[in-house]
Amino acid sequence: MDELPIVLVVEDESLLQELVKGALRHGGFDMTCSPNAAEAVELLKSGAVRYRALVTDINLQGPSNGWELAREVREIDPSFPVVYLTGVAAEEWVSQGVPNSVLLEKPFAPAQLVTAVSQLLNITDSPSISSLD
Repeated sequence: MDELPIVLVVEDESLLQELVKGALRHGGFDMTCSPNAAEAVELLKSGAVRYRALVTDINLQGPSNGWELAREVREIDPSFPVVYLTGVAAEEWVSQGVPNSVLLEKPFAPAQLVTAVSQLLNITDSPSISSLD
């Protein structure tokens, strides 16, 4: 049996963490949760786990927010799938978000999250995508 794709979830609110974890599990994903950007970057850089996507809140505790985290993740892997979650910063996505990312406004349906992650993974896993441009 194939391993489940592992998603790195960065969310500092425990209730939202549980909602995201439940949605992703139900959608056929595994995940690791981190409460802040610094820990998430260390997890990615360690290489101990092959993460396939990032789901991050925008407003995080600590010095870095979700916009900064996604940019740092894209420095590690330029095509890494990113899904942003926000209740207040959606209008900033055009100027702050990384290209080819998805933004979900809170409240969102669990199925929307699963669909967003799945679509981004399908794009990055497709061999023909890199030949477009």
